[in-house]
Amino acid sequence: MRYINEVDIRDKRVLIRVDFNVPLDEYGNITDDTRIRAHLPTINYALDENAKIIIASHMGRPKGKRVEKLSLRPVAKRLSRYLHKDVAFLDDCIGDDVERAINNMQGGDVVLLENLRYHIGEEKNDPEFASKLARLCDVYIDDAFAVSHRKAASNVAITEYVKTCAAGFLMRNELEYFNRAMGNPVRPLVAIIGGAKVSDKIGVLEKLVEKVDKLIVGGGMAFTFLKALNNDVGNSICEMEMVPIAKEIMEKAKARNVKFYLPVDCVVAERAAADAEYKICPVQEIPQSWMGLDIGPASTSLFAEALQNAKTIVWNGPMGMFELDPFSRGTFAMVTAVANAHALTIVGGGDTDVAVHRAGESFKISYISTGGGAFLELLEGKTMPAIEALEKHEGK
Repeated sequence: MRYINEVDIRDKRVLIRVDFNVPLDEYGNITDDTRIRAHLPTINYALDENAKIIIASHMGRPKGKRVEKLSLRPVAKRLSRYLHKDVAFLDDCIGDDVERAINNMQGGDVVLLENLRYHIGEEKNDPEFASKLARLCDVYIDDAFAVSHRKAASNVAITEYVKTCAAGFLMRNELEYFNRAMGNPVRPLVAIIGGAKVSDKIGVLEKLVEKVDKLIVGGGMAFTFLKALNNDVGNSICEMEMVPIAKEIMEKAKARNVKFYLPVDCVVAERAAADAEYKICPVQEIPQSWMGLDIGPASTSLFAEALQNAKTIVWNGPMGMFELDPFSRGTFAMVTAVANAHALTIVGGGDTDVAVHRAGESFKISYISTGGGAFLELLEGKTMPAIEALEKHEGK
């Protein structure tokens, strides 16, 4: 597929599909604008080409209804600040009023359309809705990697109705860094996988065992693996139905000579609360009614040691409930270890991204992916519908 700098967009109407699905507080204020900043290179390039820029995104899951708290209006204000120019906000994303506003645009103007998911046709990949979006532009640019694993009208069906389609710079960065990590990595390649459930990442773990030199498993999912090794995990999260699969993954790792790391100690508490009594114990000594909520200091040392000779590191998922202060040390220690490794470091997944930024180490990470689910599905080796649509369009 082609990228924005490989197609003619000068003075043309350019529809850029972005992911401005940013977190808002109860008053409608943006609490993290990382995703907005991630798209600035693509938008600024279009500005340099004097294009008429139409930006489209979704926000949350309104399920085809107009939900005021999921409006993109606050994003228009923040984007105006970053572009140092006024970004006009349109109250809808299709229709006569929208078309009139776009027909009155001059080169260098920027408009932001209202939430695409206010229309049920967006998530249904509806051709009629896609054709109405396509009428707004001469060129379509997909820069929304974070939703490239979803089939939607604004990233799949629309490519059937616009003559010139390409990807943006954020999409290019995501795919290039992923390929450097998983397609042709400098070894040793180490993957760190955390999060709550094995069932959410079973396909990823099975794929990684075939590719990596070392696999580190932390977070809630580690207890399912510890259970598979006949440890009593107390009241910790444990998916009993996943225990046989966890055994298979560890056996597969051993057969392929992949070094497999699990926590050796953990921070335990009787309940998952910031004010709960907690203590550190070896994984073999978790009290019956207590639950593991973070990796302990011995585990952080072990994992950091495992990263010492790594040349490529891929990380998805926190080591514990880092949102609660008593159980945040393990995840933040892992951030420091990854950030200071002499390796290409790629971090993906919403929670992991938050932890990296909160630890103040984001500038030391080689690349932070904007896609949680998309990043995982790439790791799993799945095809991405939006990328496939662009490739198919180019093939025509």
